[in-house]
Amino acid sequence: MADAAVSPEILAEPVKEAEPHLILVDGSGYIFRAFHALPPMTRPDGVPVNAVFGFTNMLGQFLTRHAGTHIAVVFDASRVTFRNAIYDQYKAHRPEAPPELVPQFALIREATAAYGVACIELDGYEADDLIGAYAKGFEALGGQVTIVSSDKDLMQLVRPGVQLLDPIKQKPIREPEVLEKFGVTPDKVVDVQALAGDSTDNVPGVPGIGIKTAAALINEYGDLEGLLAAAPGIKQPKRREALLSNAELARISKKLVTLDCDAPLPRPIDELLARPPEPGRLAGFLREQGFRSLLHRMGLDGDAAPETAPVSRPRFAPQLPEAAPGTVTEITPAADEAPFGPYETVVDEAGLAPFIAAAREAGVVAVDTETDSLDALHANLVGISLAVAPGKACYIPLRHGPPPGTGDMLQEAPVAPAQMSQEAAIAALKPLLEDPAVMKVLHNAKYDLEVLCRAEHGGIAVSPVDDTMLISYSMDAGRHGHGMDELSLRHLGHRPITYDEVTGTGRARIPFGQVALDKATAYAAEDADVTLRLWRALKPRLRPDQALALYEQVERRMIAVLRDMEIAGIKVDGAELTRIGEDFSARMVVLEKEIHELAGKPFNVGSPKQLGEILFDEQKLPGGKRGKAGAWGTDAAVLEDLASRGHELPRKVLHWRQLAKLKSTYVEGLAAQIDPRDKRVHTDFSMAITSTGRLSSTEPNLQNIPIRTEEGARIRRAFVAEPGHVLLAADYSQIELRLLAHLADVPSLREAFEKGEDIHSRTAADIFNLAPDQVDREARRRAKTINFGIIYGMSAFGLASRLGIPAAEARSIIEAYFSRYPGILEEMERLKSEAREKGYVTTPFGRKLWIDGIQAKEQARRGNAERAAINAPFQGGAAEIIKRAMVRMPRALREAGLSARMLLQVHDELLFEVPEAEIEATAECVRQVMESVAELRVPLKAEIGHGPNWGVAH
Repeated sequence: MADAAVSPEILAEPVKEAEPHLILVDGSGYIFRAFHALPPMTRPDGVPVNAVFGFTNMLGQFLTRHAGTHIAVVFDASRVTFRNAIYDQYKAHRPEAPPELVPQFALIREATAAYGVACIELDGYEADDLIGAYAKGFEALGGQVTIVSSDKDLMQLVRPGVQLLDPIKQKPIREPEVLEKFGVTPDKVVDVQALAGDSTDNVPGVPGIGIKTAAALINEYGDLEGLLAAAPGIKQPKRREALLSNAELARISKKLVTLDCDAPLPRPIDELLARPPEPGRLAGFLREQGFRSLLHRMGLDGDAAPETAPVSRPRFAPQLPEAAPGTVTEITPAADEAPFGPYETVVDEAGLAPFIAAAREAGVVAVDTETDSLDALHANLVGISLAVAPGKACYIPLRHGPPPGTGDMLQEAPVAPAQMSQEAAIAALKPLLEDPAVMKVLHNAKYDLEVLCRAEHGGIAVSPVDDTMLISYSMDAGRHGHGMDELSLRHLGHRPITYDEVTGTGRARIPFGQVALDKATAYAAEDADVTLRLWRALKPRLRPDQALALYEQVERRMIAVLRDMEIAGIKVDGAELTRIGEDFSARMVVLEKEIHELAGKPFNVGSPKQLGEILFDEQKLPGGKRGKAGAWGTDAAVLEDLASRGHELPRKVLHWRQLAKLKSTYVEGLAAQIDPRDKRVHTDFSMAITSTGRLSSTEPNLQNIPIRTEEGARIRRAFVAEPGHVLLAADYSQIELRLLAHLADVPSLREAFEKGEDIHSRTAADIFNLAPDQVDREARRRAKTINFGIIYGMSAFGLASRLGIPAAEARSIIEAYFSRYPGILEEMERLKSEAREKGYVTTPFGRKLWIDGIQAKEQARRGNAERAAINAPFQGGAAEIIKRAMVRMPRALREAGLSARMLLQVHDELLFEVPEAEIEATAECVRQVMESVAELRVPLKAEIGHGPNWGVAH
């Protein structure tokens, strides 16, 4: 959202210009930015207005910044246009607009008219066509045109008299920017798009050709027709075949992406003349919507300000009763009236002292670091930002060099700007950052804490800490992202300066340490300012949103736990990795030979296209389906289905693919990530990514190592303990099934867990009416499949596919399961109902898990959302249990006098490095903590193993 208030300047006369200048605003871009940036809001009569408010705010701000002689906002009139007659699948997969957005479309057009700006739309044509037609018509009259949009499809219109303006970056897009984006000049953009296609709009293009290849071809052959004419002579066989086979698709694609610049003009150009809004009309519109903050900031409130304000409430619960007037108001920048900047650049102790004093007086300070790397364990500090009050922030540069191009010919080297030494800054800041009486507020605090705790940065133990990312995540997991920029737009109505804006992009990007100090300060200090404002806006919501205990007792305490785990890392045996890689390569060669023999000829096993032709064109295997581009589908689901029917070739290809993936990801990739300083890998745990509360890991991703395969076990054997130590693995046993027995309160399952029985054998006996000694391996296998499948909302069709049985038989098994365990079906229906009513479900510990698409009209999307609603409490509950164990573990080990280190968390497993002399004591301590962190209707059980490597311990 815009960072500035709508100014009374828009009520003044328009600026006179030397030549005609038409501004065409892409209305759809504004609408969807506004809708997704702001939380749900309703006006006093219950009509949703978050998109209306955001659109009105953005358009008002735009009018204060840009002046033209003519202006219009262009909208899409309908989903169906002339392009659907050309290609019936054009945009066919796009979902309907969210139901809470639909009533806002008409209001947004009213808002445009209230500003005195022309609205343009026409049935049968897209907004882009009308933009092209008006641009052509106005240019013919000798005027200049600016199109306010970042839509790549409009780049074909760029020429000397027509430019685009990126509405987010406020940057013009002219021929150089188009050339950087597409690799061709604007007049050839449609040829590139015709070849590359566009999955967003279902433009097919030519399979296998992307933007870069398309640009190279068009630059070589001139245009699409020139390329197609020369296609028979192209040397690369795959490319030649793709072009010849899909020539007509490419021509159709070009028709789809080419804008109709001869479309009819719904309103004459002279009716687009820019004029100031009528204050009475604009005030009336704002008052009707309940936009009191806009009325006030525009000086239009007078004595007739409305008595009620828009009410924020969950997007998926329109049936909730209205809150009392004025109790919850729209979230706008009015909460903090101070502007975002200008900020102060601090270059000495004297300049820093007032900020330190203000932080101590306030008892809170927002902190942000600027570094030269995303790897916290290797990054160097470039600067530090502080914010002590909204709008009052500073940047302390520490390692800035001269900006590129500075200096003069008489100097041997450009001179670095004046700044504090790192030693002086740390000496001044360390007492503040370690002061227990001052709260330090950060966003994604784990990263900054890892940077600052390193010895070369003063070994600062920052405490106490609040993290605005985790505050948001504790309340809104699954509802939206939790990055600072997104939260700023959503909760503050402010778009922060982006990293790209200060450092550039692509080859032109410069390190942050070379950014001029005025720009670096505007960017870095704003981050601290935004973080502080987010803390002021979000922290008070924790208690009413019933997320305070979750945040304080679990999420906030996880920061230090994960920081220490990432710093510790885990040792990897490089020589063992090499041996594994060689073994995988040799096995892949053998598999390739066997696959070629089964196929009857050699082919590229890694080529989905060639594999599809072998399976379905030559061997005529059943079940093949072609994609929209005409190629056979050969994804894992297809191959698994064929393998389950007894076909050997797809089974071996699946094995080959698994080896290839493991080799590239975990053999070669893992070897590249071994830190040469300690021979350990230091994974990065992401704390606010998943919708269920589970952690994820990257660089390397340790979540996806296969658990039950020999190959996965081989890779785990490369993770080793230091000499004199062992690795100890503690894994929760069947935790999701225990949560199922707890939530659904199933007596027989509870009894089985309490007695320590095999839960799958017990289930088989119950649903197949067998005596315990009659349960064979097949019955247990079927029971195990449905036990785990039910947690994921598996259908009869899914069970039939997994077990290789008819759908009718699978249906009867599920019916028997629910008949024997009726509480499970009741719990599943309760969860779906809760999700539909509230938009979220809750874990057994109260965390809200928002379910996207639960109100969708499309059955497939709604069905996926219902399955997610069923599964989320089990995954989320399991995540919370292991997190609770993790935050208790360091203290428990310390109080027991044990020196074990917790290294990894993967799914339901914790991995420790333990001195050999402390194995038994550590195992007992870990077991006690893990099995006592939650009180369920069934006992928690942790299975513990140990050994010289992870494979043995697991």
